[in-house]
Amino acid sequence: MEGQYNLRSPAVKRIMREAQELREPTEEYFAQPLEDNLFEWHFTVRGPPETEFEGGLYHGRVILPPEYPMKPPSIILLTPNGRFETNKKICLSISGHHPESWQPSWSLRTALLAIIGFMPTHGSGAIGSLDYTPEERKALALKSQKWSCPRCGPLNQLLREGGSEEPSSADQEARQQAAQITFKGAADKGSLESPAPTSTAQSSPAASLDSIPRSQTVSRASLNQDAPSTTDTTRPGSDTLSQEALRRRAAAEILARRAERLQQQHPITAPPRVASRGHWRDSQLLRVAWDSAIWFVGIALVGLAVRRVFFA
Repeated sequence: MEGQYNLRSPAVKRIMREAQELREPTEEYFAQPLEDNLFEWHFTVRGPPETEFEGGLYHGRVILPPEYPMKPPSIILLTPNGRFETNKKICLSISGHHPESWQPSWSLRTALLAIIGFMPTHGSGAIGSLDYTPEERKALALKSQKWSCPRCGPLNQLLREGGSEEPSSADQEARQQAAQITFKGAADKGSLESPAPTSTAQSSPAASLDSIPRSQTVSRASLNQDAPSTTDTTRPGSDTLSQEALRRRAAAEILARRAERLQQQHPITAPPRVASRGHWRDSQLLRVAWDSAIWFVGIALVGLAVRRVFFA
């Protein structure tokens, strides 16, 4: 069978690993893929003890999608049981009816334990569910012990006999995951049986106001007086920011004018021309140095003023 499938496929790898893990039957469940189809499994579960399903053996099919484990399997019961319809896909949050609730970490072991756990619960009208009486279910549980699958054989030979077997770590983990699964419609049943009460307070705001004592009511006028106005709280803040910006800009302009005035108070006079070319060149260099010094002093003053105004 391995030669028929791509062994590099994640789905094939996952299914073959689970088949290896479930190769040995337990007291409660057993599942293996068909010899000619790796994506179709047959399983057998034992009815939960201390319920109307006690002693029953229930056989079914699991159809795995090609995208498994990213998509959930479809589960079909073959043995009459009074809880699930036979030859019809049942509606579990772990089945193909609800891919939105499926988690890839769940496995077929988790699905089998979920089926056992939800057998004694109410169907609540979900797809593939039945609500037989406890007497009818007990009768079907007795008949199931003689049921035989054309492919797998008699059900009473598929599970291990009862004993004091310790559950494995994988079994314990699967039981914890199965506890998270909810049967479709179980959550909706409570909402359907207890509809939200209609009250006059919801339909009529005036009625709700009339039901409040006068000592606890507050007039609209008092609310308007106590509540601060939006314009009153926003305008002063914006005016303050604009005034602060204008004040800083004016201070910078004043400092810049002071630097210009300082430069005007010390005009640069050209040195007298001398006949010697060397003396004339020296006077030109002195004039350039003087101009540069004046400009550096002005720029420094402006920089100090800006720093004091904007970064103080």
